[in-house]
Amino acid sequence: MKEATLTRAPDPLDFIRANMHLAPVPSLPEIQLYTAHPGSGLRRLAEQNEEGFGLQPPYWAYPWPGGAVLARYLLDQPETVAGRRVLDLGAGSGIVAIASAKAGAGAVTAAEIDRNAVAALTLNTLANGVTVAVVVQDITAGPPPAVDLVAVGDLFYERALAERVTAFLDRCLAAGIEVLIGDPGRAYLPRPRLRTLAEYPVPDVGDIKNAPMKNSIVFSLERAA
Repeated sequence: MKEATLTRAPDPLDFIRANMHLAPVPSLPEIQLYTAHPGSGLRRLAEQNEEGFGLQPPYWAYPWPGGAVLARYLLDQPETVAGRRVLDLGAGSGIVAIASAKAGAGAVTAAEIDRNAVAALTLNTLANGVTVAVVVQDITAGPPPAVDLVAVGDLFYERALAERVTAFLDRCLAAGIEVLIGDPGRAYLPRPRLRTLAEYPVPDVGDIKNAPMKNSIVFSLERAA
């Protein structure tokens, strides 16, 4: 019987440089990201490698509205992060981490578990001339990090993920860490505890080219009563 052949996925850094476009983000001309296009062939990065691990969907390959709106807010209100230690949770492309660094944060950390996202994040920070420390692990089960602010862009689209993230953010709030959330209104937002800070029109993932932009919102998360 012939053995199945597993295909080794290409090196993410090389693949992203060769197959994705570095371009300004809509609504964020200050930031450039490596972004997917129809000819990128992202499917190749999602194939199994020789160790047999299936990889995450390429969420990092597009600017999500929650991250984009939060990045826009931080660039417009740099006093929010100036001189402070900032964590970008579930950083993806690194858009919020990059905005934090550009806005004058004292130190920026990006937490991300997808190795392809980490590669994109690394290239994006280099392209934008900023320094970001990367933590390649799921930190949501652990204690609050040594930061002043946790920024969360668009992590409330799945119930289990939202519950895990909210529990982590509650521990952060209890430790005196501020929490900001950028989101277009996903299903599992902890809505009763959110205070609106700003709204901006930004495109959503999957919108057709030149589609009308919709408002996404920046919230602060309040402690549970």
